[in-house]
Amino acid sequence: MKQTAIVTGAARGIGLATTKLFLDQGWNVAMVDWDEAELTKAQSGLDRTVVLNMDVSNPQDSGRIIAQTVSAFGQVDALINNAGVADFGPIEGTDFERWRRVMSVNLDGVFLTSQAAIPELKKTKGAIVNIASISGLRASTLRVAYGTSKAAVIHLTEQQAAELGEYGIRANAVAPGPVRTKLAMAVHTQDIIDAYHDAIPLNRYGTEQEIANVICFLCSSAASYVTGQLISVDGGFESTGIGLPALRG
Repeated sequence: MKQTAIVTGAARGIGLATTKLFLDQGWNVAMVDWDEAELTKAQSGLDRTVVLNMDVSNPQDSGRIIAQTVSAFGQVDALINNAGVADFGPIEGTDFERWRRVMSVNLDGVFLTSQAAIPELKKTKGAIVNIASISGLRASTLRVAYGTSKAAVIHLTEQQAAELGEYGIRANAVAPGPVRTKLAMAVHTQDIIDAYHDAIPLNRYGTEQEIANVICFLCSSAASYVTGQLISVDGGFESTGIGLPALRG
């Protein structure tokens, strides 16, 4: 039976790139997203997929995601917790409703969907990959909710690895740095783009495909002894967080 991955936030960006790479590698994929129109469009032309228009922050939906994936494909070998909201704002402008909206998807969704998947992942000795962010490792303006949610995801990943390892389940996190998505390119001014290029040792944004490559590696047998780890896929951005780029020479 073919291996099966669940990818949340699969309608666009990193989630869609990861879906396509899994398919290229012969996997089945359950594509999960709360944006039904975009999800249906994303699935067009893709074989060995099922679309699940679900909300990962809803405890009932989390259980349905697993049940419907098993109904479609018989098993779950990997869960990619990629769904997230990027809502940026200052501390003083972040009311509790805004804070909870970010936490409910970025953190609660990871907890709920992972917990629901554990019985099936035990059967396959499967893998969990949680998508964190460089913002969970280094503070920045306007990211009080987003950055805190991603920092919590990093620790949750370590908890999952510590507790689920005895079942053969591996859990790792990927922290993307600046990625050249359509959304980023639409909102980043040339000054922001230039500043990121200056701050990143590889002098460029990453691509969705480069993030997907690491996600799929962590789900593969090549990563069979890798668990409880955070891999920053950021062109060196996090490693050079202290100091001015102009002083590196």
